[in-house]
Amino acid sequence: EDLVESGGGEVQAGGALRLSCVFSDASFTNYALAWFRQTPEKEREFVAGITKTEMPYYSDFAKRRFTISRDNSKNSLYLQMTGLKPEDAAVYFCAADAHRYYTVSFEADQYDFWGQGTRVNVSS
Repeated sequence: EDLVESGGGEVQAGGALRLSCVFSDASFTNYALAWFRQTPEKEREFVAGITKTEMPYYSDFAKRRFTISRDNSKNSLYLQMTGLKPEDAAVYFCAADAHRYYTVSFEADQYDFWGQGTRVNVSS
């Protein structure tokens, strides 16, 4: 696996979770990385992304509630989620874009590598 997510689980509305993604290839430290999420009812949607130089980008629903970060020394990407809502329940995927270093694409088809996903359930 190029990317392996962890940290999903069940949480009550208003709670918090921290997702982690570890990548095996050190070259990923140069790539733009992102989190996407998917439910059976919706296509995979952009949550947040981060450039090689740690500039973050967020979807509107993630702003002020989620924080993306990366630690290249640990080959890791993180997503701190707070104020979780039932509509945040989804499978969350981390992804790497081998063609972008200093910008982030919001489009899933631009990403070259994907993890297997980690499920987040939010109970009301």
